[in-house]
Formats: sequence, structure tokens, C-alpha cells
Amino acid sequence: MPSVELAGFNVDAVILASLKEHGWDGRDNITPETLSAAYARISRDKRSVGELRAIARDALDKARKSNENIIFKMGHHSVAEHAFLNFDITGLSRLAAESLEESRLSSYTEKSQRYITLEGDTVIPYEFNNEDKKIFSRTYQRQVDAYMKLFHALHEYRKKINPDMIADKSGESVLEGWAKEDARYVLSLASVCQLGFSVNARNLEYIIRKLKYHPLREVRELSLDLYEKVKAVVPSLIILTDSVTFKKQTGREVSDGILKDSRKKLKLLTKKYFSRRSSKSGNNVLLLNSTPHPDVIIISCLLHSSSNRPYRDCLSAAEKMNKRGRDLFFKEIFKELEEHDTLYREFENVNFLFEITLSSSAFAQMKRHRMMTIIKQPYDIALGVTVPPSIVEIGMSGYFDDIIGETESVYEKLKCKYGEAADYILTNAHRRRILVNVNLREIYHIARLRMDSQAQWDIRNVASEMVEAVKDAAPGAAALACGKDKFEKIKRDYYT
Repeated sequence: MPSVELAGFNVDAVILASLKEHGWDGRDNITPETLSAAYARISRDKRSVGELRAIARDALDKARKSNENIIFKMGHHSVAEHAFLNFDITGLSRLAAESLEESRLSSYTEKSQRYITLEGDTVIPYEFNNEDKKIFSRTYQRQVDAYMKLFHALHEYRKKINPDMIADKSGESVLEGWAKEDARYVLSLASVCQLGFSVNARNLEYIIRKLKYHPLREVRELSLDLYEKVKAVVPSLIILTDSVTFKKQTGREVSDGILKDSRKKLKLLTKKYFSRRSSKSGNNVLLLNSTPHPDVIIISCLLHSSSNRPYRDCLSAAEKMNKRGRDLFFKEIFKELEEHDTLYREFENVNFLFEITLSSSAFAQMKRHRMMTIIKQPYDIALGVTVPPSIVEIGMSGYFDDIIGETESVYEKLKCKYGEAADYILTNAHRRRILVNVNLREIYHIARLRMDSQAQWDIRNVASEMVEAVKDAAPGAAALACGKDKFEKIKRDYYT
């Protein structure tokens, strides 16, 4: 019978500091490096893993040297993934948070602007000179004033059209949330946020190195701060944070510094091919490409995993099915599916490539789906803005447009001087284009979460358009892609 022993878990750093302060005997080896050192030796040492952990705890210096040899000299970097770290990130702008949250193998929980009344806290970009900082601050204050005005107007509007909800505290809270959700579209990306950030040491090292070469100074400062906070805790696991050291330690010819130069060259190269600024695309969500015959491919993969037949036989069998046969096949495999169930892994073998034009607000939610590839363009004021329908309903779209117009006028002046740093003044309503390559299994996850009635309306619109396009391409395999709240009805109708 297998034996399981809990080897470690996350502990609040304040508790660890208290243990050290009160003279706990093991105070000098409070570091996840000992776990990495022990696990690194499992494959080559006949002793039990429990003994290896005890040895690492008793001889921290040796454990650290072992980590450096095994991880950085022998190249077994996955050992660093056993060390896990948690960070409170405060005082960071929404714009800078986008760069931190690009890492797909980390965890983030961010304070939501949907639920918190914002007080106007903002990051003043390092890059701006004193005069432009004043211009920036005046513009941001105009946005904050507009936010408060819209919030109060939207709150009163919500109470009038939902009078039953103000009878209790929870209903009033929902009404406030709806008002905040839409008023925030006028606030800039310089707004301060806070988040919990959890990551293993291997990915943290990569993040530190990547952020170190970011064009925004705030992001570079974040990289340095992350490094300063962890170097004393896991010094044997966070070493390759510099591009030169990275090349020296691994012998690889590619570093973030070189990639940064390549990006500059690529931008110059594109000017050869585009003589004028791109116009708006006609659709917010455009399916560019997908795996051919997705229903057939998924059926063939399911046949393959449930038999001992070679894939070409399974594909041949799936191709021979007519539409009725495919429909019956999917109805059989979906029979026990519930709204919280994860789809079979075989659904990952079908992919869809989208071009999506969306607001900063919707992008902040889309990027949380990290089991897909997102390639983003810069924010582009030529793409216009996303205006919350409720602002149109209360007759304040003209006021909203005036604030956006003032913002864009300042943005264009700052853009000439400071390039990407000008993005700080853009709002949650401003838009960008992204390419999204996503498999069908993740499409189901997006649908469950983002098409639910509790989802925010902007990302719900984007997700709904994505799912409709997928259903056109894969009507059988995507038949039950929907929000959690609609699942029971849609499944019932599906089997009727």
C-alpha cells in the first residue's frame, strides 16, 4: 500500500519570523531549498526521501551547494519547481500588473475594481518630466472625478430599475457592484492595484529576468524588488536573473537582452510592409483558423485512447461516421457530464485561432486563462473604446466621450515623448487586438466561467462570440459549451 507523508506547505512569513525570533532550533534552515535539495537526490541516492530531507535540513550549506551543482551545472532546473513562494504585491499600476501576470505557470488573485470603490490612488510614471507629471495628474484627477460622478449616477439608476434589491444589505451591495463595474471604464491604467502572487522558484527566476528588460521603469523596479525579497531565502535557486549570467551558466546563445533587440528590429522591419495605419477590423471576435474537421478529430482521439488500435484506424472509423453517427457518439460521451466537470483531455487536440479586439477591462479577465497562447498588440486609440451600455442608458455617453477625448489628447502628446509609458493615461475602456490560440477543452472552461450570468458583461460578450464561432466549426464536440447557470437547460434540450 502506498505511503504518503506531508513534506511541507505554505506558511505565512510572519509566523516563520516569529519562530526565528523566539529561538526555534531550526531557525537557520527555514527555506524551501532543503526540499529541492532532497528531491534532487531521489533519483541517485538509495536512502529514503525522508532521510534525504533530514540531511538537507541539518546541513543547509551543503544543500545549497547541491542545488547549485544539480540545477545550474547539470541543468536539472525542474528541481527548483519544488520551492514555492508567495508575495503580497501592493502599489503596482494596472498597466504593470499586465506584465507580471503574463507568466502562465504562476497564480494571481487581484483586487477587483468591480467590488472595491476606488479612491484615486495612482502610480505617477517615473519616465515623465515634472511638467508632464503635472499634466498627467490633472488628467487622472479628471478621470477620478468622472468615475465618482458616473458611479453615483449609475447607482441611483440601478436602484430605480431594481427597487426590490435595496430591501436588504446584500442586494444593495450588488447594486453598488454593478455601478462600480461600469464607472471604472473611465479610470486609467495607472490606477493602483494589489494582488497575491504565488510561484515556484524556477518560474520566478524567469519572471525576474524577463521583467528586468521591460521598457517601463516601474516593471524593472518590480523585477529588482522581487529579487531582493527572495535572494536571502532561496539563494541557491534564484541565480540566472541576468542575461549575461544566464548565457555563462547554461551556454545558451539567447537571452532576454538579445530578444529585446530583436523585437526592436522586428518593429523596424514591419514598416517595410505597412504604408499606413491599420483600419478597424469589422468584428470584435474573428475566428481566423481552426483544426480541420474538429468533430472527427476529437472522436478519433477518443477512440484511440479507449482502444488498442493505431490512430489511423481510429481516424478512418471517425471519418466514416455520418453527421447522425457523430451526434450519437457525442451524446453518449456527454451523458454524465455536469456543469463543473472538466472535459476529456482529448479535447485539447483541436485548436482555434482568434483575433479579438477588446477593452483593457476585458483583457484583464481574458489573460487569466493561461492554458492558451495570447499574443497582444499595444493599446491603440484608433480602435476606439468600449462604452458600457448602462452609461448610454442613463444619457451620460456624451460626458464619457468628453473624458475619453481629453485623455486621448494628453496621450498623443505623451506618446511622442515617452513611447509606451504614455499607456499609463489610457483607460479601462481603451482597446487592443490580441491573437488567442486555444484548444476546445479550454473553450469549455472559458464558457463555464465567462458566459455565466454572474460574469462581467464585457468579457461575457467576448466569450459568447468565441463560443458561437467554435460551435459553428465543431457543432458536435462544442454542443454543451455554455455558462454554468445555463448548463442544465442546454443539456436537457440537447437530449430532447
